[in-house]
Amino acid sequence: MKTIAIIGGGAAGLMAAYTAAGSPDNRVVLLERQARVGRKLLATGNGRCNLTNRNAGPAHYHGADPDFVRPALDALSPADTLALFENLGLLTAPADEAGRVYPLSDSANSVLDVLRFALEASGVEVRAGDPVTAVRRSKGGFTVTAGEESLRADAVIIACGGCAGAKLGGVSDGYTLLQSLGHSRTPLHPALTQITSDSPYPKALKGVRAACRITLERDGRVIGENRGEVQFTEKGLSGIAVFELSRLVSVGGKCRAVLDFLPDYPESDILALLRRRAETMPGLDAGDLLTGILHNKLGRTLCRAAGITGGTVGELSVRQLKDCARLCKAFPVNATGTGGFDAAQVTAGGIRTSEFDPRTMESRLVPGLYACGEVLDIDGDCGGYNLQWAWSSGHLAGRLGT
Repeated sequence: MKTIAIIGGGAAGLMAAYTAAGSPDNRVVLLERQARVGRKLLATGNGRCNLTNRNAGPAHYHGADPDFVRPALDALSPADTLALFENLGLLTAPADEAGRVYPLSDSANSVLDVLRFALEASGVEVRAGDPVTAVRRSKGGFTVTAGEESLRADAVIIACGGCAGAKLGGVSDGYTLLQSLGHSRTPLHPALTQITSDSPYPKALKGVRAACRITLERDGRVIGENRGEVQFTEKGLSGIAVFELSRLVSVGGKCRAVLDFLPDYPESDILALLRRRAETMPGLDAGDLLTGILHNKLGRTLCRAAGITGGTVGELSVRQLKDCARLCKAFPVNATGTGGFDAAQVTAGGIRTSEFDPRTMESRLVPGLYACGEVLDIDGDCGGYNLQWAWSSGHLAGRLGT
């Protein structure tokens, strides 16, 4: 019987353990540094657990080689993943318009619980509470050290995750262990997080949400664009549309975010609307020019940005009306950086995928050593893509090249 040591009890490690335990020839030991497995999984999707996205494919992943994900997704597709969880007793809701799938219970606990039950039924030994401090090659295998104990293993799967979400268990252990065995990594950056700004407006608009188009520009060139909800915070911009663009700021540095609050209306139509208001309601307070068009607080902020500080709508110049219409379509916010790793949902960068075989997840440098999930230089878009990568890569690693 072969002993398989799996380091990390997150989504990828749990799936790797479940898959490896499917072979009667394997003794599977899952080592988790925290007191219990799956803590970070419980926080995904704001506790709802967006466990997959039906649109998962290389186009939704990032890293030096996004195509690295293809064999794993072929081995365990989103449809395969849902069938697997259904077999474990999990009911899921129908995919939403963006392809996101949640458990029918709307609770991440349901996902973690069925996995825990499956591991217990499969005979997986879970050792929690001590971090793995060393993995060394030994004759015919490896020696894994955790706390005061050492474990002799025939194969090792590193599934420690990344350093995002430190309060929920994000650590750099996986990078350290793999580097000690000869592997190298790319620079690490927080991703799927808020964008910070030194502009005065986000702080003044704290708590305001707006459905808009957001465009990132650097040196006069568009580097990214998205559409969806944006939330203003004390430090900058948040919301799903922002999260999906945050990687470009985190990796590439400062740029400018341009917000289009009325993406379905041309600027000329907005200007005509404002002129009509000025003609029909000349006595209206100038600060209320955009009332009924945008959130009141946002509308007043745009008026101030256009230089409107008082008076009535009827007193506004054509230039001021044009400036207001322009700002509705192109409201600039400096993007100075992103939230740190504590606030990030995922880590961009990681152990170089060129050092692993994408068909098996086995190291090209150390036979019998595997890695999966966020520890590798692969990160996905917001919306279930990162969990699908964890399930798929963990499943492929857990097959141990078979």
